[in-house]
Amino acid sequence: MHRWKLVYEGWNTGREPLREALCTLGNGNFATRGAMEQMDAGGPHYPGTYIAGGYNRLSTDVSGRVIVNEDLVNWPNWLSLNFRPVDGDWHTPQSVELLEYRQELDLKHGVMERVQRFRDSAGRETSLHSRRIVHMADMHLAGIEWTLTPENWSGRVELKSALDGTVTNSGVARYRQLNGQHLEPLDSASIDDEGVFLLVQSVQSRIEMAQAARTRIYDGAEQLEVERQTNQKPGYVEELLSFDCQQGQPLRIEKIVALYTSRDWAISSPGNEACRAVERAGSFDALYRTHRLAWERLWYRCDIELEGVEDAQLALRLHIFHLLQTVSPNIVELDVGVPARGLHGEAYRGHIFWDELYIFPFLQLRLPEITRALLMYRYRRLDEARRNAREQGFNGALYPWQSGSDGREETQVLHLNPRSGRWLPDNTHLQRHVNAAIALNVWRQYQATGRRDFICTHGARMVLEIARFWADIAVHNPERDRYEIRGVVGPDEYHTAYPDAERPGLNNNAYTNVMAAWVLECAGRVVDLMDDDCQQEIFEDLLIDEDEVRQWDEVGRKIYVPFHDDGIISQFEGYDDLEEFDWEGYRAKYGDIHRLDRILEAEGDSVNRYKASKQADVLMLFYLFSAERLAQLFERLGYPFKPEMIPRNVDYYLRRTSHGSTLSAIVNSWVQARGGRERSWRWFEAGVRSDLADVQGGTTPEGIHLGAMAGTVDLIQRCYSGIVLREGVLWLNPQLPKDLKEIRSRIQYRGHWFRFQINHERLTVTFEGAWEPYARIGFDGKVYTFKRGETKVFDLATRTEIS
Repeated sequence: MHRWKLVYEGWNTGREPLREALCTLGNGNFATRGAMEQMDAGGPHYPGTYIAGGYNRLSTDVSGRVIVNEDLVNWPNWLSLNFRPVDGDWHTPQSVELLEYRQELDLKHGVMERVQRFRDSAGRETSLHSRRIVHMADMHLAGIEWTLTPENWSGRVELKSALDGTVTNSGVARYRQLNGQHLEPLDSASIDDEGVFLLVQSVQSRIEMAQAARTRIYDGAEQLEVERQTNQKPGYVEELLSFDCQQGQPLRIEKIVALYTSRDWAISSPGNEACRAVERAGSFDALYRTHRLAWERLWYRCDIELEGVEDAQLALRLHIFHLLQTVSPNIVELDVGVPARGLHGEAYRGHIFWDELYIFPFLQLRLPEITRALLMYRYRRLDEARRNAREQGFNGALYPWQSGSDGREETQVLHLNPRSGRWLPDNTHLQRHVNAAIALNVWRQYQATGRRDFICTHGARMVLEIARFWADIAVHNPERDRYEIRGVVGPDEYHTAYPDAERPGLNNNAYTNVMAAWVLECAGRVVDLMDDDCQQEIFEDLLIDEDEVRQWDEVGRKIYVPFHDDGIISQFEGYDDLEEFDWEGYRAKYGDIHRLDRILEAEGDSVNRYKASKQADVLMLFYLFSAERLAQLFERLGYPFKPEMIPRNVDYYLRRTSHGSTLSAIVNSWVQARGGRERSWRWFEAGVRSDLADVQGGTTPEGIHLGAMAGTVDLIQRCYSGIVLREGVLWLNPQLPKDLKEIRSRIQYRGHWFRFQINHERLTVTFEGAWEPYARIGFDGKVYTFKRGETKVFDLATRTEIS
């Protein structure tokens, strides 16, 4: 295992879908899967290209019912590049005898390379070395470089370089019954005698995309004069280049591509800008130089070095790499959210869920301008969240469980169970807890940056409207003198209704209720943060008065939380009445029971009958809050809470969870980090393997699990390093698992850059600098003041400063 390179030796047709997802290259604006340039979509290959915010809505007739879905569109395939001897076949791995095949993803420099040696049916042996980048510094450019060497032959060669807009959304098998024809052609042409141009648009959202490609052949430093022919059909344009090659003489082929859309700023038109950009673009080497610099600067801010765990080091860097490719600094001025499956495939239709909860912490302590931009995506859709709440009879704002272009609820009405082949009602839109996640992300942004201006201009309006929603949906039960929240679905997702109930939804999901109480308390803190002018303006705009704020405080202190078995927090009211599930029997029968809901439905049963969860639900509380903070929350609610309740609840729910979500490993690792570090580390290892090994058996090829990837990084950054943000101070209390020997990283807290070195014996902190000459760090109950450039070392055994 290389610490910076993901390497595949040998061709493996069955693993190509996974390799294509994991070798995706992107820059935040767009990303393209790691398919071979020679391969069109079909079989194991799917060369998808996706742009941030590039959605389109289509309708499909499913069993006599018209279903409307909005998808992240698969845009034209710019990769298309192939060659053949004039009397031979176009090259594919299946058409030749492969003598050597190696594929490398260089994480440090953002480049994918392939080395192939092969023999064709005529006995001609050829080597082909390819490099590919999606430019991180110029978010509209990408490039491919081939080095083609005929090893035992000479002759005439034909090269095909194309832009293919005839593609569809067909990357997820279970969606293929739905309409996937998102694009329509507008124009195509040849440009400047050495390139081609294609213009398409999405059929409903009317987003135009232009691609322009420039293809050149070089012998050493000299550009060759070649014969060129352009062929076109609707949605497709190709250029055929013919030239001679000599035995043992390498030729270099460059394809430089510019990509613009009608969503881009400061352009006349996408087509005009793409053609100008590709004309001005430098050589592949020139582009690679600036691309490489951009990645080196990102890694300087974002790398985390581990000692003692080589496999985990590579996986962690792979996760950071894909996180930065999805939400790089290029998105800061874009109106985009962060799709749960990245820009790496079509699973979940490219929608935005609550995964921000797992993704933001890493970025907020390194690149907080990115998380601010992602919060602005939510703010711009606040009016739609208000409309959603009103349509359902509530005050305030209700954000959708699945979001896309305009902020309306995008959760599918029906979903397909591939085991049974049946289309079933989908009630997961009742996961109201996404509201709490957005409020928590706003508050964490303030904690990490100390920027009150964002609270006053945007953040407060989101938090207060979300608080207003929770105060309204909570219904007073006079018998309990408690407020109850009914008809919801929790993070578990398996349980969407009571057994045999006619209506979906559950009452008093503990996670939802506690988070609602937290939001209502947080709203009071937000009000206190605002200066008089800011408060007056926001209260006037939102029609809030002091009586309403007091009502929020009252509701937030009296929300009902169900318990059973002396200290076990019930996942929802009535959970204890459900049947215990035969875990061992079903594991023996099916082996993999991650998707227990699908198994039971195919049998004619329902997971709603059992104490069986897909993923962490109650345990999310222990993931998000420390024992001390939870004790404060429960005390405010009037419930006893003792630290020993945490391991009891953890053990109880782990025994009743199928871990059908990649997020499960993250939460399970975190909640056991203090009391069972070795168990925590095993869950961490499961988390870093989840996409690399495609542990769910086919989901990763449809798109990476970005929340789980970011969650593993945050386990190192905050959990094992013991970072807590509290009252304007960054506190440290590191406890490393045995196998992890050392962590070295940099973080930014409230504009201050710190460097940490943590091992089992010592904690070393250096204040690298910022605008302010001093900064504060908390350790073992004491706050230490650092001067710029100062280093302090703490002994973790004696809990004292030693230098």
